[in-house]
Amino acid sequence: MAHLIRHKLTNKLTNAAHTVSNKSQAKVSGMFARLGFQAATDEEGLGFAECDDLDYDYRQGMQMDVLQGEEEGGHIEGEGELEGDSHYQRDGTGPRPSSLKTESSLEEEKPKITSWEAGWNVTNAIQGMFVLGLPYAILHGGYLGLFLIIFAAVVCCYTGKILIACLYEENEDGIKVRVRDSYVDIANACCAPRFPTLGGHVVNVAQIIELVMTCILYVVVSGNLMYNSFPGFPVSQKAWSVVATAALLPCAFLKNLKAVSKFSLLCTLAHFVINILVIAYCLSRAREWAWEKVKFYIDVKKFPISIGIIVFSYTSQIFLPSLEGNMQKPSEFHCMMDWTHIAACVLKGLFALVAYLTWADTTKEVITDNLPSTIRAVVNLFLVAKALLSYPLPFFAAVEVLEKSLFQDGGRALFPDCYGPGGQLKSWGLGLRVALVVFTLLMAVFVPHFALLMGLTGSLTGAGLCFLLPSLFHLKLQWRNLLWHHVFFDVSIFIIGGICAISGFIHSIEGLIEAFRYDLHD
Repeated sequence: MAHLIRHKLTNKLTNAAHTVSNKSQAKVSGMFARLGFQAATDEEGLGFAECDDLDYDYRQGMQMDVLQGEEEGGHIEGEGELEGDSHYQRDGTGPRPSSLKTESSLEEEKPKITSWEAGWNVTNAIQGMFVLGLPYAILHGGYLGLFLIIFAAVVCCYTGKILIACLYEENEDGIKVRVRDSYVDIANACCAPRFPTLGGHVVNVAQIIELVMTCILYVVVSGNLMYNSFPGFPVSQKAWSVVATAALLPCAFLKNLKAVSKFSLLCTLAHFVINILVIAYCLSRAREWAWEKVKFYIDVKKFPISIGIIVFSYTSQIFLPSLEGNMQKPSEFHCMMDWTHIAACVLKGLFALVAYLTWADTTKEVITDNLPSTIRAVVNLFLVAKALLSYPLPFFAAVEVLEKSLFQDGGRALFPDCYGPGGQLKSWGLGLRVALVVFTLLMAVFVPHFALLMGLTGSLTGAGLCFLLPSLFHLKLQWRNLLWHHVFFDVSIFIIGGICAISGFIHSIEGLIEAFRYDLHD
């Protein structure tokens, strides 16, 4: 009898130990699955709205059946597949973890994007409206400005790759596994364990500044284009900016960007057509090109501003982690970055050079203002439509970062939630959104200088997010695996980026102060 009792007790203890072991393995595997898999977005034209920290659908959409299994009794099948984390490799070579997904979660999983679609997102970010300011950069930099367009493309392509490398760590088998999801996660990992959230706060602030400044630039360029399209109208540029902002107030009510993204995609295609038209017009005047005006000297006072303009035109790092995680084949990410930045470098260099050769010393901050009045109005109206329909993307992204950081940070938020129990936006939350739209208007009215604002943004946040932080994070997280030339590149980019950021920021501030004084006297 005693032997039988001991035998039953032994069996119960053994079964309990196995159950606890299976549950702990399932929880760990569920954690790695949450770190390694992302739900793809179906809005490939969102550009800034696909910012890594804003991929809310991805973060909330992946339901691990570990929790469901515990609610239904805690039994999880497929014990053999739970060992190790090689199942969660992002290159797709590992076995599919079917045992960790319920039928409903499989149905809810969205299709991932191809490398071509990912390339379209990157192209949309680095070939946007701000290309219009590049000829103005050549005006103050000459051939050195052209070199900087090439150099910035090479560096931004490299830092985009090393930023993605920081998302991965090698497991015990020497296989790289995706253990981080976003730019913020990378920053927090670098500051841990002493300051585990400091890096994320720094990146969030930089992202908010860049996104809000992008909104301001859209309002500035809209007012500028309208003013120069209808010079006979008794309406100032500031008044046109007010009219543009009035059309943007409905952005405060946005819940998603599906409808806007479709129009934005069409306007982006129209923008490419406009770029081709501008180049065609410049080529038609090739006999009048002023090659002698392109020199190797630089305007020491204004060239640092040109550096910020060029760097800002290449900023895409803030949404690259999300983009890479949404790709069907993340192994093709490097190739995608290569061809997108090569194409951007060629097109930007060609556009900037031929536009400057056509108008030389009369080149304006927004190059379409140099076009003849017969076609300027038509081209500018298309660009205004593009600017107004592009505004919701960075605006919505900035709102998401602010709401998650200040109002929805899992009980750690500084302020109460701005959404009600049913998910509806509270009135004071709507007021904050309207206040953000009004803030972009006030900045555009009081600082209506496209090139200076673009240079300031590129020097302040562009250089930081594209040059300084990726190289610093790469050195910190991947130090043991780096070869000497990688260390050399990272250190060099950090130093060069720091110099460009400081000099560009100082000269942009000086230029803004000088322009503000001039506006007061005027």
